[in-house]
Amino acid sequence: MDQFLINQKLESLRHCVMRLESRCPSSVEALEADVDAQDILALNLTRAVQLCVDIASHWIAEHHELTSPITMGQSFEVLAGRSVISQELADNMRKSVGFRNIVVHNYESVNWQVVFTICRDHLDQFRQFARVFMDPSLR
Repeated sequence: MDQFLINQKLESLRHCVMRLESRCPSSVEALEADVDAQDILALNLTRAVQLCVDIASHWIAEHHELTSPITMGQSFEVLAGRSVISQELADNMRKSVGFRNIVVHNYESVNWQVVFTICRDHLDQFRQFARVFMDPSLR
């Protein structure tokens, strides 16, 4: 596995999480009124999810015996199936892909309460994911 590439992606992920923490307003009402904060949070959430998908895909590609997932969310299921990440983390990351798809493809309007809740209560899933891929035993 190209640890240099993974480390670059992990650093980008750290930056995204830092931006999410620092730019999340103190209330959902403040977020709903602040278009710039909406853009910053939506962009950094989608980037964070995409970086995790990229890292998962890279790991899967390095393990040639694995079947490539069809969807981004399935990437996390493959990792859980190989005990690289927990099933709970895989489920949370799969849900994050669903959120990413809503934002990127505008399948429906963004629910800013959901964004606010993610930024206030669920950023640790990105940290958990990153810690797994900082582990030298995965190389």
